[in-house]
Amino acid sequence: MATAQELRELKAEELSDRVKELKRSLFDMKSKHNTGVLDSTADLKKARKDVARCLTVKRQKELALAGAAPAAGKEKE
Repeated sequence: MATAQELRELKAEELSDRVKELKRSLFDMKSKHNTGVLDSTADLKKARKDVARCLTVKRQKELALAGAAPAAGKEKE
């Protein structure tokens, strides 16, 4: 599990890859849970929170870039 600070240091591509990887592992855990093989159901919650954390940081970066672009345009005028 990575902290939000560690995730903020990653590039957008790396965040996307991390989200794909976490979603894949979440799917696998759900399958194991449905068949009764999953050892710890708490791992499902942790995985969901990790996905949400990555998506939140990714969105924050998108908003920061979008917010910086209009500000840069105003300075040139």
